[in-house]
Amino acid sequence: MVAALLLSGAVARAELVDRVAAVVNRDVIALSEVEKRVAPELARLNTAVRDPQRRAEEQARLRKAALDALIGEKLMEEQIQELGLGVTDAELDAAIGDVRRQNNVTEDAQFERLLSGEGFTVAAYKDFLRKQMGRMKLVQLKVTPKVKVSEEDLKAAYTQYTKLESGDAEVHARHILVQVDANAKPEQVEAARKKAEKLAEEARKPGVDFAELAKARSEGPSAADGGDLGFFRRGVMVAAFERVAFSLPEGGVSEPVRTQFGWHVLKVEEKRAVDVAAFEQVKGELEQKLKLQKTEKFVEQYVQELRQKASVDVKI
Repeated sequence: MVAALLLSGAVARAELVDRVAAVVNRDVIALSEVEKRVAPELARLNTAVRDPQRRAEEQARLRKAALDALIGEKLMEEQIQELGLGVTDAELDAAIGDVRRQNNVTEDAQFERLLSGEGFTVAAYKDFLRKQMGRMKLVQLKVTPKVKVSEEDLKAAYTQYTKLESGDAEVHARHILVQVDANAKPEQVEAARKKAEKLAEEARKPGVDFAELAKARSEGPSAADGGDLGFFRRGVMVAAFERVAFSLPEGGVSEPVRTQFGWHVLKVEEKRAVDVAAFEQVKGELEQKLKLQKTEKFVEQYVQELRQKASVDVKI
């Protein structure tokens, strides 16, 4: 009796997982396909969002996006078959060879381990790659001819690029580090902070050479260089360190700043605007970026056109 109940429960769960999520013309998309597609995003969401209501809303949005993507792929696969754009075994083998060369893989067992790390068997990866290559053929036939990037597009993109690049600056800073062990007791942390505070006061005194003070008193690896960190932009340093460095004026000395390494006293030596690359230098990069953006937009439009002509019945 117990075994029968356990069996019936397992069957019920299987039916729940494998029930139909959507029917695209005559093709079925199972709910299990949707769950597999959305699993990585759900895993990240569950650790990043604590509020249950917001998490449930995001889960629903992610599942809908995954289902829409699967519907689009089904519709494109039908077109691939209709237009005879299938990928030959020779084309697939050549693509697999490229993947192996790019990853410096020569042994079959090594390739299998590489794929396993990405959640694929060799057979599953070949199926995935064949479908992806087929969709690329379809895009090249139906979408790529529509993608045009004019000189005006490029100049507008360059204007935006210069605004973004010139809006920031580089900072040349030095620091003095008072190290604090990761497992230090609160009183040890406070003692180190007071030590750093005294160093900051000393560094602000007229005539004091910060570089020499850092050589003599810093406990960090840059002490020999006078605590010199060189020039850096945002996104390079630890966040707490960076906030202070970019808020100080030239010549300014900070209050002690805590990071995982200990307490830092910073001095900003210089700030300078970032040189923006000339148009001709970045033209090719901008063109590729615009082509990619326009291709993605036209692919979305193409899939929507296919969907409007198809029979799509969403069940969830």
